[in-house]
Amino acid sequence: MIRLVQHTLWSLFFTIGITSTTFAIAPEPTDPESAIRTMVRANAEKDMPTLSRLMAHDADITSFSIGGRKYVGWPEFEREMQEEFVNVQRFEIPILELKVWTKGELAWFTMELDYIRYVGEGPEQKRTVLPLRETGVLERRDGQWVLLSWHESFRSVQLAGPVAQPPVAAAPHHLVSNMPLPAAPDLSGEWDILEFEGIGDDKHYKATLDKNGNGPYTQHGGQFVTTKFADRFWHGTWQQPGNDREGGFELLLSEDGTEANGIWWYTRVDTRNNIPPRTQGGKYRWKRLTSPAIPQ
Repeated sequence: MIRLVQHTLWSLFFTIGITSTTFAIAPEPTDPESAIRTMVRANAEKDMPTLSRLMAHDADITSFSIGGRKYVGWPEFEREMQEEFVNVQRFEIPILELKVWTKGELAWFTMELDYIRYVGEGPEQKRTVLPLRETGVLERRDGQWVLLSWHESFRSVQLAGPVAQPPVAAAPHHLVSNMPLPAAPDLSGEWDILEFEGIGDDKHYKATLDKNGNGPYTQHGGQFVTTKFADRFWHGTWQQPGNDREGGFELLLSEDGTEANGIWWYTRVDTRNNIPPRTQGGKYRWKRLTSPAIPQ
């Protein structure tokens, strides 16, 4: 279910971490909650056979990941999961809250979890935390619960402590969102941008931004405008007068502020101005080339 904002950003409820090189066959879950927890655990162990067994492979089933990333059927999702396994050293996926409802052969759930990915090794290893909210539907087929469709998004709450830790018991969960949010960082400087649109279509260019994340980039006279920044989630729009196109983007800024990963999409191409957001686009990888100015 998860596609990490590495390109989205991405992957994420079903992108996975490594704990061993040999997989044991996971026990058959007997109820929908056990099936969900088994899938999350399989993600944390990169157990693709168990994920495949517990997810429906119907060709027309549609699901959505962060940033509106759309998956139809199993093959595309499986390919992106495999790519994520290769790029990430290990994962941690603690479930913070899970509620399940059942009626006959169907079940549906809501879940909050943290998707934590570790890239690289040793002192160069980078840790990224994605606080996610998941919803989905399961069906019992031939006595086995399988995931049909799911949707995930970022949580808006600001957790009380390190994201990888469970909330402190003394702090009621419904009050956490009232805590003050950190100020947006200085986004100024030169950024190297790698844009993925498809095989053979990758583009490389640079952007020069002010502290609010606005500025030009060297692709068809482009201009970035940041519209929102919260909890390291960076949202904005782009325009390219040179080829008469515009759209939006969503990024996740790394904890040290040196890089960002996410997605971009079209909202207009020439006279076609009714493109639904997040339906046509690609992936972003941004790297900061200069440090922001230090406040005096």
